[in-house]
Amino acid sequence: MSNKYPFYMTYQMPVLFDDERMDRRDYDYMKSIYPGTARRILPYVEEECDRLEYDVSMIYDEYPDQLQMRMMCRRVYDRAKEAEDHPGKWLEELIQVMVCQELCQRRREYRGRKKRFY
Repeated sequence: MSNKYPFYMTYQMPVLFDDERMDRRDYDYMKSIYPGTARRILPYVEEECDRLEYDVSMIYDEYPDQLQMRMMCRRVYDRAKEAEDHPGKWLEELIQVMVCQELCQRRREYRGRKKRFY
């Protein structure tokens, strides 16, 4: 009777709580394949979001204030327009989409952390 294994070694156990790591890996990969302009703007967007990432920040409100969101986007635009040849309305709209997407991801991660510890 060779190769007898204990019961706990016969079936692979699913890795619990691995979804968050896989989600983060997917999100990082998607950011890596952004087009050139979006890739150049991304550090400005992330820096602005980092600046507002604290527990009682408006980015974690159920309905974030639209004026504050526009001000965030304007600060990013003011920094990013210097690097672009022909900034315009298209750049403002791209920044708005990127800020909203980044905030959605951060809110998702925040809810996951909050749920795990409480």
